[in-house]
Amino acid sequence: MSLVALIDYGSGNLRSAAKAFERASREAGLASPILVTSDPEQVRRAGHIVLPGVGAFADCKRGLDALPGMVEALTEGVIAQGKPFLGICVGMQLMADWGLEHGKHAGLGWIEGAVAAMTPADPGLKVPHMGWNELQFPADRHAVLAGLAPGSHAYFVHSYHFIAGRPADVVATVDYGGPLTAVVGRDNLVGTQFHPEKSQATGLAVITNFLTWRP
Repeated sequence: MSLVALIDYGSGNLRSAAKAFERASREAGLASPILVTSDPEQVRRAGHIVLPGVGAFADCKRGLDALPGMVEALTEGVIAQGKPFLGICVGMQLMADWGLEHGKHAGLGWIEGAVAAMTPADPGLKVPHMGWNELQFPADRHAVLAGLAPGSHAYFVHSYHFIAGRPADVVATVDYGGPLTAVVGRDNLVGTQFHPEKSQATGLAVITNFLTWRP
C-alpha cells in the first residue's frame, strides 16, 4: 500500500493519530506505512495525506506556513494530482477560505466557506462543544462513512465550526443547538470536525475507509 503522510506542523495530536492509523491499517490487512513528517518531499512521495490540527485557526495556519515548501507540496499533491486528503478538526477547518477567530485569516481555500464561532440556539449548551455526539448523514453519502449508520457516535472538541458555502460540500452534520458541519468533502478532499483517533469504532471505520479510498 502507498505511504500515508501525517503532517507535523506543531498543531496536532500526532501520537494518538499515528497510532490510530497504524491500528486501522494493521487490522484491515493493508500494511500501509504511516509517516509523521514535516518534510514536503515526504509529502510528495505519499499516496494519502492527512492534516491534523488542534488549537486556533490562525496559529495552525501560521505553523503550516512556517514549514518551507509545505503548502506548495500539499497543493501539488492534493489539488494538482488529486491524492486523497483528510483534514482533522482544525486541519479540516484550514480547508476553508477564511477563519474568523480573532480576526479574519486566510485558509487554504480548498472548500468554499468560513470558520466562525459557534452560537448554539440553546443558551444552556456550553461552548466548546466537547464530548460524544451523533453523526447525521444520508445512507451511502460518502465513501469514508461506508459501513456506518446514521447516529454513529464520534468525539468532538471545538468552539468554531465550518460554514460551507455550498450545501453539497457538507457530508455529515451533528446537532448541537442546531446543525453543525461534522464532515465536509468534495472530489478527493474530506475533513472531519470530530477526532477519528478518539472516536473508537466509528473513528477506526472512518480511518480504514480513508486508507482504502480511491476517489
